[in-house]
Formats: sequence, structure tokens, C-alpha cells
Amino acid sequence: MQPKSDAQLLREYAEHGAETAFAEIVARHTNLVYSAALRQVDSPDIAAEVAQSVFVGLARDARSLSPKLAGNASLAGWLCRGARNISLNLRRDEFRRNSRERQAMENLDSPPDTAPDWERLRPVLDEAMAELSEPDYDALVLRFFKNQDLRSVGVGLGVSDDAAQKRVSRALDKLRDLLSQRGITTSAAALSVVLAANAIQAAPVGLAATLSAASLASAAAGTGTTLTLLKLMATTKLKAGIITGVVAASAVTSLVIQHNSQAKIREADGAVRQQVAALAPLQAEHERLSSLAAALSRPSVNTGDELQRLRHEVAALRNQKNELAALQEEDRQLRAALNLARTRFREDLHGPKEQQLVDSPELNARTDYCMRLGGVTRGYASQHGQFPTNLAQVAGIMSTEYGNRTNFANFSPDQFEIVFQGPRPAPDKYAHPNDIILIRQKHPWKNTDGKSVKVYTMLGGVGNYHSAADGNFDAWEKRRIVPPEASK
Repeated sequence: MQPKSDAQLLREYAEHGAETAFAEIVARHTNLVYSAALRQVDSPDIAAEVAQSVFVGLARDARSLSPKLAGNASLAGWLCRGARNISLNLRRDEFRRNSRERQAMENLDSPPDTAPDWERLRPVLDEAMAELSEPDYDALVLRFFKNQDLRSVGVGLGVSDDAAQKRVSRALDKLRDLLSQRGITTSAAALSVVLAANAIQAAPVGLAATLSAASLASAAAGTGTTLTLLKLMATTKLKAGIITGVVAASAVTSLVIQHNSQAKIREADGAVRQQVAALAPLQAEHERLSSLAAALSRPSVNTGDELQRLRHEVAALRNQKNELAALQEEDRQLRAALNLARTRFREDLHGPKEQQLVDSPELNARTDYCMRLGGVTRGYASQHGQFPTNLAQVAGIMSTEYGNRTNFANFSPDQFEIVFQGPRPAPDKYAHPNDIILIRQKHPWKNTDGKSVKVYTMLGGVGNYHSAADGNFDAWEKRRIVPPEASK
């Protein structure tokens, strides 16, 4: 029995909620996506998180993507591009710097027309492949990254075996030319040998099941939550100087930081409770000794050394009582901090109550575009030491990176404006950078539920949105804008 294609499995999940179909897609492509991410981030833990982000995005976009696929289409190219885009947003600055350093040193003694060393090829491979056309990109992914024969490649691309062979050969020649521009000179035959030997790395055992469960759970929780979750996951793994984009996910108080903060607060709260419980018996002992001291102070009782000793004990107990009161106050403050952390945690996952909007493709697309625009702006600040004065300075980068995205066709940088002016702040300058607006949409629009909405990218890199029934966003924005003179 012929196995179902990726397109058929995705359609079953999108139309009928068949989780087993989605799990089959994840199992098929986990190694591919994990390997694509690992080539970019060079960290198994982060590569696993990038892979999870890709499959979360697939689950989220299943309904809109499935009608566009041919009956026997493969998702390999789509997934590989998604892994590269997310990885690039996380590691763009570090990747470019390291690539330039490697190329400068290795070009000194690079022998021409020989098989390239994988460690030299790996950092620039996906960057070069990204310049290929989509058909050529998909052809190389299926042939070398999925290790399929030409007949299977032809089925995945919807062409004959001969056409698949020609397309793969043409794509290899183009990739070889692109690599030569980056200082790696080789032949198409040698390049194909290196790709076939090294393109796929086995993902950790059990990762496919984890990705499937996490992707389905995130998709069920809602797209808005997924965008924030992805972005927050990213920011906890990398230094602030490396991060230049998304998502969601992400920035803002991160999900993992909030989780760790809650754990620390709960740990401190438990310690205080234990101390309070230990001091509770001392309260009763203090009252007993106070009564005894009062009795001993009467003239009929011997008030010698024993009385003096008891008075010292009473004084010590009074000090302990004061310590008990201080611990009780600390316990109250920790409870308040824990409640605040829980509130922030809920808002990070679901948004404040006034922002819980009806999910719509328009809202998702605007939020995604604004987040990527924020990533490019933060990358500009990393290179120049300060943020651009207007978004026209990064319009060319946006066009180069995302110009062919169909869901971005209706958006452009001139629909947004940069709010935070001045130099790029030190990581510890602001306690809550995700409460500060970096970029905002100039004009609100009506969501499908009738609410006026504007989308934002915050200084920490996380996307946000806000609704106003009266269309007035001034009060909400004023609390989240740093004046230009204060940002210097």
C-alpha cells in the first residue's frame, strides 16, 4: 500500500483534526528539521527548540497551507526553510561574525576544485541555499537532505524522473556558484558527495514524539499564545546581543524566566513558612516566661540570680518575637510577589483580559510582520550601536529577507513607525524591556470581532497587540513609551 503524501496527511489534520496524521509528518521530517536547525545554531538543545517551533508553526498554519499543496506534494522544503528562518532570527549576528572570521582565515589556504570540508561548508550552506529559487531549493532538500532517489524527488516536485534529474543538476551548479562567492570552490560532483554524507544528523531519541505533542498542544492553545511562547523560548537561550528578531516569540518577561522566578519565589516562600513554623512554639514559651518573670518580681519571691537569668531569657524571646514579626512581613511580601508573578505568567500566555481578541489571519499576519520588522531593527542597532531614526533605513533588509512571503504582501515598513529613539541600551538598563514599545503600527484596523487593534514590537523583541473600543490608544501607549532624552 502506497504511503500517504505529506499533503494528504496535513489535509487530514487540518480538516478533521487527525493528530495521528500530524504525528506521522513529524516522525518523517524530525531528522531533516533538527539537522537544518543544528547547522545554524550549533547547539543540540537550541536545535531541538527550533525544530519544535517549526512544527508548532506547521500545526498553526495547517488550514491555510493545506489547500495550496498538490496531492503528492512534500513538506520537506517548507519545513527546511522554516527552520532556517527561525534559526537565522536567533543567531544572525553571531553567525555573520563567525562566518566572516572563518572565511578570512580559510581562504588563505583553500585548495581549488576539491571536495569542501564539511565544517567549512556547514556555516554558509543554508545562507547560500536561501538564494536559490523555490523549485531548486526543494529539489536539493529532497535529493540530499531527505536522501530520496530521483523518482521520489520527481513525485515530490510533480515532475518526471528526467526533469527531476535535470533540476537537481542545475540546482547543484547554482549552489556551487553561490558557494564560490563565499570562498568555497568545488565541483558539483564533490559538492553532492559532501551533502549526501553530512546533510542529515540523527535527532535525539524521543524528540519526534515530544515535538508532535508540543506542537499539537500549542496549536490547540491558540496562535497568539504560540507566537509569544516561541519568542520567549528563544530569548532565554541566547544572549541579548545575538537576538535580532521574532518570535516570539520571542522577549518582555520571558516564559522561562517567569517560570524560574516562580520556582525561586515558591522556594523562598517555603523556607519562610518553615522558619515561621519553627518560631511558633517560641511565642508560647515567651508568654509563659513573661508570666513567670512578673511573679518573680513580687517582693515575696527570691529575685536573685534566677530572676536575672529569666529576665535575660525574656529579652531574648522578645528579640525572637520581633524576628517572627519580620519573617511574617517577609512572608506577606513574598505572597504578593508570587501573585504578581502568576498574573504576569497568565498574561504572557493569554494576554491581559482586555487584549483577548478573536483570532484572525489578519491579526496573525500583522503581528508576525511587526515582529520580523522589530528583529531587523534590533539587528541594525547591534551593527550601528543605535536604533534607526526611521524604518526606511531597514526597508531594504525587509525586502531582501521577506519580500517573497505571500502573507506579507499587504504590508510595508511605511505602515509602521519606530518609537524608541537613541542608542541601543545595555541589557540591564531596563528591568522590563518588554513593557517598552520599540515599533508600533501607525493606524489601527478593525479585527473580525469589530475591535480596533494595533500591533507592536517591544524593546525586548516580543510581539504584542492592544485593542481599544473607542479607537484611542494614547493612554495605553503613553505608559510604555520612553522619551528620547531618557533613552540616551
